[in-house]
Amino acid sequence: MRIIIYTGKGGVGKTSIAAATAYQMAAEGKRTIVISTDAAHSLSDSLGIPLQHEPILIHERLWAQEIDSLKETQRYWGSVRNWFSNFMQWANLDDIGSEELMVFPGFEELFSLLRIKEHAESGLYDAIIVDCAPTGETLRLLSYPQLLRWWVRNIFPYERKILKLARPIMKVTKGLELPSDDVMDSFSQVVDQLEKLQQVIADPEITSIRLVVNPEKMVISEARRAFTNLNLYGFHTDAVIVNKVLSEEASEGYFAQWKQIQNKYEEEIVQCFSPLPILKVPLMPLEVVGKEMLERVAAAAFHERECGAILHRGIIEEVKKTDTGYELRISLPFTEKKQLQLNQKGDELTLQVGSYRRIVALPRVLLGRQVEAARLADSILTIHFGPNEEL
Repeated sequence: MRIIIYTGKGGVGKTSIAAATAYQMAAEGKRTIVISTDAAHSLSDSLGIPLQHEPILIHERLWAQEIDSLKETQRYWGSVRNWFSNFMQWANLDDIGSEELMVFPGFEELFSLLRIKEHAESGLYDAIIVDCAPTGETLRLLSYPQLLRWWVRNIFPYERKILKLARPIMKVTKGLELPSDDVMDSFSQVVDQLEKLQQVIADPEITSIRLVVNPEKMVISEARRAFTNLNLYGFHTDAVIVNKVLSEEASEGYFAQWKQIQNKYEEEIVQCFSPLPILKVPLMPLEVVGKEMLERVAAAAFHERECGAILHRGIIEEVKKTDTGYELRISLPFTEKKQLQLNQKGDELTLQVGSYRRIVALPRVLLGRQVEAARLADSILTIHFGPNEEL
């Protein structure tokens, strides 16, 4: 099973690259599904084929799907939705839109991502190609499961105890019922599913994330930040695809200056993201819509490469034994010391880079050990742990 997730700044052409990859994977003999989890769907436009909420066969060994986030929300959030709707009616607030208030920001798209896990477990497909939301939204979505798991482990049990004590008291309050165990179980089950999804996405033998960029300053800056935070959360990036590159013929005439600018930024992309493979796709002479044009894009991007292969293997996170204890090493490219915050509470680390935070559950070998020192050098954060205090 291979899962390839494409993300990038809005407008760089990630949908076209995702669709092109899907056609190429199917041509290589893989049962492939390409799905869009972006709220602003454009996959059907790129394919030139109307799509639905459920997968449809669009070519030999190739299926496509545009996920309806509202339907997915109802599937996973139904009991919570019903309780919240009753609460809004009790509070005479049902006229302000309980449908909009009852879902946390980003949850609709997050529920859409659960389809990745379902498809992976179904056995129907050899490859899943995902046209994801722009980078900022994708990073937020991918970070949610870790934060929710922390909440369920640390806060959720106390809330359930309080609710059990409060329900008999609240029965005397006309018309109001506190959330039942079924409602609370529904939330817990959703978090479990999201955590399993994250484990699949974080497995480098299954999932690769590919950044799509254009040779432009703002796009490169966003891709650098995305690459840092993908590493922070333990996700494996195996390639950068530079899309809409002007041909050499553009070196003269109207586009000459644009070509010079692109050449400069192409060099910067190589310097920034090496040793990741840098795949280049030229600006096509025609609009990239439909099978023929998408196959041309795939041919340009992958040449003789097998597009479903793991194009790069890098170490994002590892534990090393030292003479005095253990070290946890995390790859954090483009990170400065002033951006970092590190705290330990028991057997959990909280690591923050800028506005992105990860809660790290320490592996077994580090349990009972305290952080003694940390240093950032050559894009690697090395955290040193002393002896096990419980022994």
